[in-house]
Amino acid sequence: MKRIHAIVLMAALAIGASAKDIRTMVVTTTPKMTCQNCEKKIKTNIRFVKGTKAITTELAEQRVVITFDADKAKVEDYVKAFGKIGYKVDIVEQPQAATEQADATSGATTPRK
Repeated sequence: MKRIHAIVLMAALAIGASAKDIRTMVVTTTPKMTCQNCEKKIKTNIRFVKGTKAITTELAEQRVVITFDADKAKVEDYVKAFGKIGYKVDIVEQPQAATEQADATSGATTPRK
């Protein structure tokens, strides 16, 4: 009986721990990224912001896409981190939850009641 209670408790904790607030935001930088070294500088330094999950730089579009855990990092943390390496950021797309982003790209809409 104790074993069943322990298993149920561990399962409940695992489910609760997996519910993270993962968000994605898109920014542009000033000065502009002009080469692979700029991309490398951004990726190498911004990844140290606690909660960062992924960073994608798009040199041609002059965009940086950042996926992060909103429970651990805030937009201000990224603005500050970019400032430390000599960049000012403009937010092109506000942070969206992963499900919101999937709905936006698929064209899905929420039914009205």
